Amino acid sequence: MAHAERRPDLRAAMVGGEVARVPSEAHEDGANPARSPLRVGAAPPPADGVGLRPHGDYEPQFDYVDRFVRASTARLTLGLSPHAIGAAWFDWSLHMVRSPGRALDLWQAALAKQARLGHFAASCLSDRKAQPPFAPRPGDHRFDAPEWREMPACMLVQSYLAMEEWWALATSRVHGMSPKHSERVAFMVGQLLDLLAPTNNPLTNPVIIERSLAEGGENVRRGLGHLIDDIGRELAGQPPRSASAMKPGKDLATTPGTVVFRNHLFELIQYAPMTATVQRDPVLVTPAWIMKYYILDLRPENSLVRYLVGRGHTVLMMSWLNPGPEQRDVTLDDYRRAVMAAVDAISGAYKDTRIHLTGYCLGGTIAAIAAATMARDGDDRLASLTLLAAQTDFSEAGELMLFVDESQISVLEDMMWAQGVLRGRQMSGAFHLLRSNELVWSRIIKEYVLGERSEVFDIQAWSEDLTRMPYKMHSQYLRGLFLENRLTAGRFAVEGRVIALKDIEVPMLVVGTETDHIAPWRSVYKANLFTDSELTFVLTNGGHNAGIVSEPGHRHRRYRMGVKKPLDRYRDPDTWAAQADVFEGSWWPAWADWLERQSRGMVPARDDRVPVGALHPLGAAPGEYVLQR
Repeated sequence: MAHAERRPDLRAAMVGGEVARVPSEAHEDGANPARSPLRVGAAPPPADGVGLRPHGDYEPQFDYVDRFVRASTARLTLGLSPHAIGAAWFDWSLHMVRSPGRALDLWQAALAKQARLGHFAASCLSDRKAQPPFAPRPGDHRFDAPEWREMPACMLVQSYLAMEEWWALATSRVHGMSPKHSERVAFMVGQLLDLLAPTNNPLTNPVIIERSLAEGGENVRRGLGHLIDDIGRELAGQPPRSASAMKPGKDLATTPGTVVFRNHLFELIQYAPMTATVQRDPVLVTPAWIMKYYILDLRPENSLVRYLVGRGHTVLMMSWLNPGPEQRDVTLDDYRRAVMAAVDAISGAYKDTRIHLTGYCLGGTIAAIAAATMARDGDDRLASLTLLAAQTDFSEAGELMLFVDESQISVLEDMMWAQGVLRGRQMSGAFHLLRSNELVWSRIIKEYVLGERSEVFDIQAWSEDLTRMPYKMHSQYLRGLFLENRLTAGRFAVEGRVIALKDIEVPMLVVGTETDHIAPWRSVYKANLFTDSELTFVLTNGGHNAGIVSEPGHRHRRYRMGVKKPLDRYRDPDTWAAQADVFEGSWWPAWADWLERQSRGMVPARDDRVPVGALHPLGAAPGEYVLQR
C-alpha cells in the first residue's frame, strides 16, 4: 500500500507525471528518444500506451486502466510475456511450413535414429555390453546410476536421448528465422523434454523403483514430509531450510569487522586487520545487489575477504539494503552514487591513498560505470579496477538474453510497477530455469520422492537468502544495458554526459569463469575491446559463483592468465585461451600479488573501531542490512 499512498492520483501520475515526461525530455535534446543516451537518473521509458501524446483536441484519459490490466496479467503469467512466447512459436512454425527440405531432413533423421535404436535393442539380446548409440550431453548426470544401464531402462534412456537429438535438429534455426526466436523455441522445447525425462517418472525410474521396494515405500513418506515442510515454510513466509540452518554472522560472513558508514542504500564494512602493517591503498568491494555480499565471505576457509585481509590488505565491503516497495523509485544512478559515497568516505578518511575498486557480477558493471565517470571527470582516486565475472558489453550476454526483449521487459515493468520491486522468488525462478535439470527436477526427485535431504552447504544457503530489486533501477538496467547495450555503444550518459570505458587509465584485472551461464566468459572478455589501459585477464574453471569462490587448496582448480599491454593487438577469446599460460590451483594468490604490485607500500594497520573522517564505528559486521529478508 506504500506505493498507492505515494500516488493519490494514479491516472495523473502516469499521464501527466514523471513517467509521461521522459519522451519530451529526449526531444528537448534534439535527439531521437530511441537513440538518445540513457538518463541514468530518469524514470524508465513508459510502457505502451502510457504517456500518449494528445491527438488533436483529445488527451487520452484511460491509459491507467491498461496499466492495471497488464500488471495483473503479468502477475498471472509469473512475469513471462505471452507475446514473446507466441511470437517465437509463430516464427518457427511459419518458416517450417515453407521449408519442405527441412521437413524431409527431419523425417530422414527420425528414420535413422529409429534404425539405430532397433539395432541397439537387437544387440542387447545377444550382448549385454552393447555400445549405446546416443550419449547424454556434457554435464548431464541424470543417467549416471548403474541401474540406467540395464534393460529395459537403457532403452528408455536411448529413446529419450534420440528424441532430444531430433528436437535439437527440429528447433535449429531455419533460414530467415529470427535467431532469438530460434533460441527461445529450442529453450522451451528443452524445458518440456526435461520435464518428460524418464528420471522424473516414478514408473520409469529404476532408482526410484528399487529404493521404494527396498524401503517398503518409506522413502515416499519421508519425501512427502519434506514437501509439506517446504510448502509450510513458504506459506508462513519463513526462510528456506538452508537459510535457516546457516545464518550470516553466525555460520557465514564471520570475518571480524565493523560497519563504519551507513546511508539509505548501503552499509560499509571495514574488516579488522590481521597483520601489523597493511598495504597503503585499500580495497573497496562492490558486490551485486541482486544477491547478498557474503558470497565473498562465506566460511573462514573459503572467504575471499579473509584471504585478502590475511595478505595485508585493508578491505572494505559494501553491503546493500534489501529494498522494499518504498524504494521503488531508486535509480541505477543511485547505485553509482552509492559507490562514489563509499569512495568519498574512504579517500576522505585515509589521506594519500588510492583505492583498488573491485566489483563482482552486477557490482562489477556499476564499478566500471563509476570508474569511467571518474576518469571522464579527471578523478584520479583509483589505483586499479578489478571486475569479477562482470559484463560491460551485453551483446552476447548468454542464456539470460532469452528473457530480454521489448515485450518481456514491458511485462516485467508492469509487474514491478504493481509491486514496487522485483521479488527474489520471481528473479531466482529465471536462474533456475536455465539449469532446471540440476536445480529443479533432480532436486524434486531426490528430496520429495527418494526422501533424501541434502546436507546444507554454504553457497546453497547464500543462494536462497534472496533479495529484491527496485522497480525503476531494474527497468533502467534491463533497458539501458541488456536490451540496448548502451555502455559500450557510446550512448550511456551519467549526469547528462556520455561516459566511455576507454577513458579508464588505471590497470585492470578481469576474471571470467569457464562454465558461467550468467556472465559467459567470452562476454566478460570483451572488456579488452573497450579499454586501452593495461588489462590482465584471468579465466578460471568453475561457474559464476564456484569459479570466484576458488580458495587456495581447493581441489581441481586451475586458471589461465595473460596481460594485454596498451599497444598490444586484440586477440579473440578462443585464440587467447589457446595461447594463455595455464596454472594449477586458485587464482586468488595471483590477484593478491597483482594488487600489491599496483599499491604504493605499507603503512601501520588501520583499526576499524577508531573513528577516522567520515568512517565511524556503527556496529559489528555483518551489520544490519544483510540480515533483512
